[in-house]
Amino acid sequence: MIKRLTGLGVAMVTPFDAKGNIDFNAVSRVFEYLVSGSADYVVVLGTTGESAVLSTEEKDELVRYIVKQNSGRVPIVVGIGGNNTDAVINSIKRFNFQGIDAVLSVTPYYNKPTQKGLELHYKAIAAACRLPIILYNVPGRTGVNLSAETTLSLAHDVPNIVAIKEASGNLVQQTIILRDRPKDFLVISGDDALALPQLSIGFDGVISVVGNALPKEFSTMVKLGLAGNFTHARTIHGKLIDFINTLFAEGNPGGIKAALNILGLIGNNLRLPLAPVSEYTYDKLARQLEEIKK
Repeated sequence: MIKRLTGLGVAMVTPFDAKGNIDFNAVSRVFEYLVSGSADYVVVLGTTGESAVLSTEEKDELVRYIVKQNSGRVPIVVGIGGNNTDAVINSIKRFNFQGIDAVLSVTPYYNKPTQKGLELHYKAIAAACRLPIILYNVPGRTGVNLSAETTLSLAHDVPNIVAIKEASGNLVQQTIILRDRPKDFLVISGDDALALPQLSIGFDGVISVVGNALPKEFSTMVKLGLAGNFTHARTIHGKLIDFINTLFAEGNPGGIKAALNILGLIGNNLRLPLAPVSEYTYDKLARQLEEIKK
């Protein structure tokens, strides 16, 4: 199963209608677009999915809907994390994991725990969870970095901690993890703009935001990188890099929701405190998508 989490994973958006409710028709459209676009697996309830503003009931309904829609075609990873360890464990205990292949769990945010605290947090979560766990290190959002030493300790000591989504941008740290990891432990990029360079040093794939809009293009680049064909992969990377930069210019998921709206897949609706991108950025994304799709 672990090898099924290599390649292109897409951190799927949660579409909303004009009244702010989950738009399940758009959920279906996006999901089918990703599967037909060669996404290797889909991540639900991540940052890009606006999990922070979804109720427990909405999360359950969304996951059940996607599991039914998927019907076993691709692995599904669900995001369950937080800065209250007991609350995360309780969420895991009550969650219906039928049709789910792994859990992506972000480092505790705001509290700024020590490395020891992070290690104990993840060990407690792993003990409560029957599924494989993917660590998620994104210090730009959480305010805390999961060090290489702590990552490796968890990777070697906890059997169901099987991977890390690494979004620190620290290539030195990431290289140490790659060098000293257990044989079957996956290192997955969390930075679209850095994914190709990271594949060149041994990453196993990417959990992508841009893959929502350009699954075929990004999947092709990732597969070429994994195969060692960096000459062709660099051409795709160069073609996409300006779009990727614009996509994050006003934050995530504002940019990717604008792109999916341009593609006719979803409404351009977010929940507060997030808001749609400016007209300037929207128009720029439209021009760049048109150029890429030529």
